[in-house]
Amino acid sequence: MKFTLSWLKEHLDTDEPLEKLADKLTMIGLEVENIEDKAKALAPFSIARVISAEQHPNADRLRVCMVDTGNGAAPVQVVCGAPNARAGLVSVFSPPGTFIPGKNITLGVGTIRGVESRGMLCSAAELEISEDHDGIMELPADAPIGKGYAEWAGLGDPVLEINLTPNRQDCTGVHGIARDLSAADMGKLIDHGIKPIKGEFPCPVQVTVEDATLCPGFALRLVRGVKNGPSPEWLQKRLTSIGLRPINALVDITNFMTYDRARPLHVFDARKVNGNLTVRRAKDGESLLALDGRTYTLDPAICVIADEHGVESLAGIMGGETSGCDENTSDVLIESALWNEINIAQTGRKLGINSDARYRFERGVDPAFMVPGLELATKLVMELCGGTPSETVVVGKAFGDDRIIDFPLSEVKRLAGIEVPLVEVRRILSHLGFMVAGSGPVVKLAVPSWRTDVHGKADIVEEVVRIVGVDKVPMTPFERGDDARKPVLTTIQLRTRRAKRALAARGMVEAVTWSFISKPHAELFGGGQAELALANPIASDLSDMRPSLLPGLVAAAQANANRGYADVALFEVGQIFKGDKPENQFAAASGVRHGFASSKGIGRHWSGSAMTDALDAKADAFAVLAAAGAPMQALQIVPGGANWLHPGRSGTIQIGPQNVLGYFGELHPRTLEALGADGPLVAFEVILDRIPDAKKRPTRAKPVLELSAFQPVSRDFAFIVDRSVKAGDIVRAAQGVDKKLITDVSVFDVYEGKGIDPDKKSIAIAVTIQPREKTLTDQEIDAVAAKIVAEVTKKTGGTLRA
Repeated sequence: MKFTLSWLKEHLDTDEPLEKLADKLTMIGLEVENIEDKAKALAPFSIARVISAEQHPNADRLRVCMVDTGNGAAPVQVVCGAPNARAGLVSVFSPPGTFIPGKNITLGVGTIRGVESRGMLCSAAELEISEDHDGIMELPADAPIGKGYAEWAGLGDPVLEINLTPNRQDCTGVHGIARDLSAADMGKLIDHGIKPIKGEFPCPVQVTVEDATLCPGFALRLVRGVKNGPSPEWLQKRLTSIGLRPINALVDITNFMTYDRARPLHVFDARKVNGNLTVRRAKDGESLLALDGRTYTLDPAICVIADEHGVESLAGIMGGETSGCDENTSDVLIESALWNEINIAQTGRKLGINSDARYRFERGVDPAFMVPGLELATKLVMELCGGTPSETVVVGKAFGDDRIIDFPLSEVKRLAGIEVPLVEVRRILSHLGFMVAGSGPVVKLAVPSWRTDVHGKADIVEEVVRIVGVDKVPMTPFERGDDARKPVLTTIQLRTRRAKRALAARGMVEAVTWSFISKPHAELFGGGQAELALANPIASDLSDMRPSLLPGLVAAAQANANRGYADVALFEVGQIFKGDKPENQFAAASGVRHGFASSKGIGRHWSGSAMTDALDAKADAFAVLAAAGAPMQALQIVPGGANWLHPGRSGTIQIGPQNVLGYFGELHPRTLEALGADGPLVAFEVILDRIPDAKKRPTRAKPVLELSAFQPVSRDFAFIVDRSVKAGDIVRAAQGVDKKLITDVSVFDVYEGKGIDPDKKSIAIAVTIQPREKTLTDQEIDAVAAKIVAEVTKKTGGTLRA
């Protein structure tokens, strides 16, 4: 919502400085996002006269100008390339050191083709006051030389832009903003008053509303004999200051009413309307050429205003071009109506129209201002365009429902923690438009019609507190009690944070991709079910909920490669969807590596061997699992992975066959081709929801283990086992012999070939035995070794290799 300071002061009698008004607006919930003060930004620019303009000696299109800046000093030499630079021209001059907003540069003393230039003659585009950049500005000959341009041009009216929350529709108009500032003691609200305008004849156009739920109220009036043309200068300045383009007086009046009083209106050229008007649902196949030049196809869910020949307007959103007002309009129908907020929002979203009218109607306009708004618009039409008004046609309710709230004054203290006297509460609420009755501990409040968001006691407390000042609410610590504080973050939130940190620490860059992918890509990764298809996708290639994070990451990696940055390592932690039920939606951590972005570091290795491989993806996946608290000793690696991975260069991470935690490996060439990506590319995906929770057992506090004073002992074992036996099974069997003494078991050799049966293989492990209480004897070490051999033989069928 934009407005100027002078516009605000038409509704608020105040002497407060701009900065204080802006601070107060933010404090009462109308956050000021931007203040554009042209006078301040253009202060260095002054009016100057070109004394002479000679041809540049070294350039055909440049002139060397001598400029009188009006400060009593010698003329200034300026090199100018504008075609209209000439002697006697009065224009705008900027000296060295001036910031030029239209070019985003700070001017300095320069030499252009061998000639020094000590300033600049400016175009309107360079000052950002219009889009005219064909030449330097031409001012009237009597413009005062040396005077500040902004002051002379009347640009000293700052423009404020506020960010409104959806519930504050009353502040989509300047009058409502002034009312809030008045309640905050920033000035006095100016009540202009709206007097009814007597109709001179019955309105010849009647209105029928077929569905009152879509249009609770409708008011219409005809004004005959108007003379439409350009609106007056004051109205054009109002609109251009907030970025609106003046069109003609009739249309400009409706735009002014929209921003001044939060009351959108529409005007029809009465001679282009055939018969009476009907508010109804559109019919299948109907269409409308709207004022934005686009043709919209309609359906019965859309509310329209139609005459006897067809649709003339999208109700509450945009009018039709056929019945629009132009310079030939002599009779005008002015419409002021109430519309169903939900239907307006749905229609605007369906048709992709974001108009000023939709913005206000979908938030709910003041129902009691429907007829007064029509009266005010009629007054403006008669003042600016002349004409004779008809009587007003009103269909439905011209006012809202009464809302009375019994409000205990103690609620302010109970909910906000501050004491506000009844006198102050009454003053604040009265200034905001509430009617207050009673003087006891409970008062009755009548809610004003424009505050459609106020329904209960908590809403009243919010109104009082925001005007008194949220900074007045005391800081009150919560009672902690004797019990330990419960964790604030859930298990999955903790896992998500830890997974991100672990992957970032491995040199990967976080990416955030779409939650939607195309149907073929979804099917490739196990999705594509009908229940996961979007009813209204924003694009054809974003039609399905993603069953995996990898399609988006692969697309991001390929986009980088296409721009010459092929060595990328990306990760994402987010939601994936295996079905439409909550139990089929998981938090996953995924990553891709492409080119030379291996876990050993991004960049080409001296030997040329640092390309990413499946082991990089495995290391990434294990880093996530370790950070997320997975039981690392229980993890099993099974060769081969999902069908989107290369069958011989991938693996599955699981805790038993029933709990698959994720996959890693090189993407299948078929997958790369379907995704339009270049390989090789390695990836992993871990389902964080499937990590089992740590067992919670009541335990006694144990002393922190210190480094043992006894020498560790390392023993190597080589076992001959069947080819089908996994190395991890041997490791787990050895670890289970004595968990106190055996601190590490690692595989250091796998051999197949000469000396080993074709269906066998040799796996060698190194076992570290760490004594804690005493030095072990040879007999004790041999006993542990014998147990290891026996346990591995029992669990895997292997025999100790001679």
